[in-house]
Amino acid sequence: MAETSGGPLAGVRVVDLTINVLGPQATQILGDMGAEVIKVEAPGGDPMRQMGPARHPGMGAFFLALNRNKKSVVLDLKQAADRARLLRLAAGADVFVHSMRAKAAARLGIAYADVRAVRDDIVYAWAGGYAKAGPLADRPAYDDVIQGESGIAGLIQRAGGGPAYVPMPMADKLCGYVLASSVAMALVARLRTGLGQEVHVPMLETMLGFNLVEHLWHGVLAEPEKGLGYARVLSADRRPYPTADGHICIMVNTDAQWRRLMAAVGRPEAMEDERFRHLDRRTENIGALLQILAGALSRRTTAAWRERLDAADIPNAAMATLEDIVASPYLAETGFFRRYDHPSEGPMMTTAIPVAFSETPGSLRLPPPRLGEHNGEILDRTD
Repeated sequence: MAETSGGPLAGVRVVDLTINVLGPQATQILGDMGAEVIKVEAPGGDPMRQMGPARHPGMGAFFLALNRNKKSVVLDLKQAADRARLLRLAAGADVFVHSMRAKAAARLGIAYADVRAVRDDIVYAWAGGYAKAGPLADRPAYDDVIQGESGIAGLIQRAGGGPAYVPMPMADKLCGYVLASSVAMALVARLRTGLGQEVHVPMLETMLGFNLVEHLWHGVLAEPEKGLGYARVLSADRRPYPTADGHICIMVNTDAQWRRLMAAVGRPEAMEDERFRHLDRRTENIGALLQILAGALSRRTTAAWRERLDAADIPNAAMATLEDIVASPYLAETGFFRRYDHPSEGPMMTTAIPVAFSETPGSLRLPPPRLGEHNGEILDRTD
């Protein structure tokens, strides 16, 4: 990794005490955008260092995927001397991020008031399971718990399966993106006002806001008793459609798109049915229409359907497996997967930064660090 440094957050220094997924996702985004991220780890390191295949202990694949563009130092915050070093680091930083519960931060002497005492305009950002002023503020929470409590597992059940979690730590990753963007907003506010502030991202409330955009339904009109949930996405028939040799993914919205789609699959008469002609009735009867579509699609190969649907300007794609994604010619052409040599771990692959900035692009500058790799470089600033 040796891309040119820079990015919209160049010059911003972040002290990062996060572990696991949510916080490291957020701080990796900040690092990709040019910030100097100092990852402060306990003597045992971030637990994610032990997750996934590895060539050396403490450098597991899950950790490697979440911790590029960071520098690692080891501090034992139960020791007064190391806590003092941390606060000296914070005094020279713009952002301080952690993902522990408020009581734990207070016990370690790194609550907002403690950090603000050494840098009054610090952006102090943290994520927890629940709203910091609510009765559940110090209740523990992880991704699966929040997926269940925010209704996601129940939506999967309602859509025709058993209750299930999305097969990824979706709540952690999404809240990580929200935490990163919230830090950036607080930095913009500081430029305008000169004031630092405390930023808190509660996982449950964040995921509820995300989930209920479409599913609040009659609740938007303050009439939740009339029904909740968006029927189209809850239909058991909304899924990749079997073709003669695989599966195809299709989505259309407008009346005109539906007419083109059903004509392309040889069922134009379906759109003359009063159940399907217009958006409101179509939403109510979407399952029946999707069954007609699925029956038509089973007759040809995925490639044949894609050719027809492209000609009709219908959004479509072949369903991809993880193996398909890694072998994708399109992603090879756009350079989405980047290969590099890690100084200790050898040949590695990572993903590109997806967001493009015309004037201040992010960059991949630093490989994921070994535990305490930057102790000398960083802690010399504080001693």
